[in-house]
Amino acid sequence: MKKAICKLKSVSPYSQSRYISVEKKNKELSEDYEKRTWRERCHVTEDGFVFIPPMQFANSLKTAAKMLAIPIPGQGKSKFTKNFESGVMVYDGLKLPVKVDDVHGEWVHVPSDGSRGGTRRVMKCFPLIRNWEGVVTYQILDDIITSDVFEKVLRSSGEFIGIGRFRPRNWGYYGRFIVEDIKWIK
Repeated sequence: MKKAICKLKSVSPYSQSRYISVEKKNKELSEDYEKRTWRERCHVTEDGFVFIPPMQFANSLKTAAKMLAIPIPGQGKSKFTKNFESGVMVYDGLKLPVKVDDVHGEWVHVPSDGSRGGTRRVMKCFPLIRNWEGVVTYQILDDIITSDVFEKVLRSSGEFIGIGRFRPRNWGYYGRFIVEDIKWIK
């Protein structure tokens, strides 16, 4: 097992869309409910800071590996995809230096059922973080994944897949990032 300690930096805004489980008040209008609860879409630490969940980074990486379909040298038609899917983990989220109460919102006209192409649309507010950076540690459990292959897949995940709401993978442009540095620990 080896670790890749990666310094990542945003190149586009980041937005979250966590499910809101707060109940509507009696006779509360949908618009008033949205104004009152939109910050619930943030992932928040116990001390009130917004964080990016670890699975967003792991899933972005695994999706990029699938998209790239890099062949494993000497193994015929085998690709690295399955090795990334089962052999790379991210255990810790990235805590951002912004409190949930200080997050700005972005009002968007979206399908009411959350499905693309829906005919009925409503206004929703989503948390928007213009810039972020930090260190994410990837645990590489599969020894067949080389540092060169990992770096190529990670850079592609930041460019073409992204993290969060409205990322490139989901026809958007938010959540893109660059890799500023990678330190390896065996």
